[in-house]
Amino acid sequence: MDEPLPDTGTIEHEHPDVTGGWLRPAVFGAMDGLVSNFALIMGVTGGSDDTKPVLIAGLAGLAAGAFSMAAGEYTSVASQSEFALAQIEIERREIIRNGAAEQAELAAMYVEKGVEEHTAREVAAQIHRDVDNAVDVHAREEFGVDSTDLASPMLAAVSSFVAFALGALVPLLPLLLGFESPWPTVVLSLAALFACGAVVTNLTSRTWWFGGTRQLLLGGVAAGLTYLIGEVVGTAV
Repeated sequence: MDEPLPDTGTIEHEHPDVTGGWLRPAVFGAMDGLVSNFALIMGVTGGSDDTKPVLIAGLAGLAAGAFSMAAGEYTSVASQSEFALAQIEIERREIIRNGAAEQAELAAMYVEKGVEEHTAREVAAQIHRDVDNAVDVHAREEFGVDSTDLASPMLAAVSSFVAFALGALVPLLPLLLGFESPWPTVVLSLAALFACGAVVTNLTSRTWWFGGTRQLLLGGVAAGLTYLIGEVVGTAV
């Protein structure tokens, strides 16, 4: 009779969901919304002395960008999931058609990872007792896909839409509140860039000041260059 596994204590940490499809589009959407609309507003500001076209451009940029991000994320994630499902179906057919070879292939994978050959063969045999289980294991081992945890296209689209809209709203707030000077937009946007960069580092190994400064510089340079382009174009026309 097999001996029970020893009690090695309780695992006291948990990992966040890194494959659910919401984190990347949310972070990217917020950053993109803030940077792109800040740059757009500064570009129009550089080419116009009137705040009305600046406000209209900012609102249009928010709406167009949010819908574009949502549509793009939905299509991207849906296509990725459909491709993964197609590969899983190919693996299922191969396991049904040539189960012995697939079982041997799985055992060889475990041997390469350091499992003794006898144990690897036994584990592979047990896994292949159930076709669905074998398909899931092969999918994870061969191309890193968990068929039960594919990213949701709708979740990615909604996350991206909301995040972009919130990010794009920041440089618009001073204009919506009636400020005619561009400086409130500049100060608020740069502060938001630093804050977003700092917050994102909670999910990475970077320090908060590094992430904040990096995002501030990248967004600030983009807005500054766009302002200069708008000024040149505005003068020319």
